[in-house]
Amino acid sequence: MKLHGATALVTGTNRGAGHHFAVELLRRGAKVYATARRPELVDVPGAEVVRLDITDPSSVDAAAKLAGDVDVLINNAASTAGGNLVTGDLDAIRQVMDSNYYGTLAMIRAFAPVLARNGGGAILNVLSAAAWATVEGNTAYAAAKSAEWGLTNGVRVELAGQGTLVAGLVPGLIGTRTLLDFAESAGIKLPEDDVLDPADLVNLALDGLEAGDIEILDRLGADTKAILAGPPRALDL
Repeated sequence: MKLHGATALVTGTNRGAGHHFAVELLRRGAKVYATARRPELVDVPGAEVVRLDITDPSSVDAAAKLAGDVDVLINNAASTAGGNLVTGDLDAIRQVMDSNYYGTLAMIRAFAPVLARNGGGAILNVLSAAAWATVEGNTAYAAAKSAEWGLTNGVRVELAGQGTLVAGLVPGLIGTRTLLDFAESAGIKLPEDDVLDPADLVNLALDGLEAGDIEILDRLGADTKAILAGPPRALDL
């Protein structure tokens, strides 16, 4: 998938990896729709800023009608909260599933016809190694990412016939404010060598997308997938 001259829509561009995706896509010569629930927080010069709440069907439909020239969809926006499955707040658990699973699915369903009209294009879902090894203290998020991984594999099969590349980015630890705040509040000391700078992660992801990779992993992501061959265990932070 060539990104120079492509038209990309990125969700959750108000901060973190989403911001870096929008900036780097512009640098690589793509047109970019930079979306967020609060568009006033988006600071991506050169992008077309669009309000989008991926959990609101009317908002998703409006974005698909507005951005009819999209041939690259980056599903980055997602809630990272959720807490424990057994003792956590059930509304928070539903919210994290609604964002990561149903929100991503809504975007894919709305934009699949757009991509088909524009030659097939590509979808990149930003997942997490937590999909393969749960996270103590936030098992709801891990479960939601596991569901999103299954979603990614499913729509890849369903959209192959229209020529749409569906890729999953599965990183370990991304050095975003969200992760750093979670680690601090939980008293977790992160392994510095495994915390990837968001800008580096985005370059890894976009290089993989251009190469046609269907699963894009950093080192910790690859190590975590390898443990699937053994007994289940939590992500070792």
